[in-house]
Amino acid sequence: MIIRDAVPAELSTIRELRLAAYEEHATKIPEDHFQALKKSILSDGDIETGVERIVVEDDGEILGSVALFSPAIKAYDGLLEDELGYPELRMLATSSKTRGKGVATLLINECIKRAKENGFSEMGLHTADFMENAIKLYEHLGFERLPQFDFEPANDGIIVKAFRIRF
Repeated sequence: MIIRDAVPAELSTIRELRLAAYEEHATKIPEDHFQALKKSILSDGDIETGVERIVVEDDGEILGSVALFSPAIKAYDGLLEDELGYPELRMLATSSKTRGKGVATLLINECIKRAKENGFSEMGLHTADFMENAIKLYEHLGFERLPQFDFEPANDGIIVKAFRIRF
């Protein structure tokens, strides 16, 4: 498996992979919330300056992707009162056929490596309880909860929870 920067021509493939990965959660949340999530993961937010799109590839096939947002980008503009002073891992997605094979861990570790190389000593992310396996993985890798940075984007009881790892 190869970890590398995504190229612009792969953007549609990455978004299809993301959508397929997140659609697994559609029945766990209200339809309106899923539609807002879908809009977010298919948006152009990941092509802004300061976002690194990273993929894991094997034999020419993209098995997973993630976006690493610079702290200069207000990824949660209007949802968080305080600015985060560290990069945010967002839109982590892996192919269903490769789950449990370490692809997500490779992507997370690559984000940590890049954050360190850019002089940061911590990195964050946001997720929700309906992504049970992701939360287990983040906690296993050493991410800690930061409830002061949680938010409720849709007033539907679903809290988007903040996590951070220090390195």
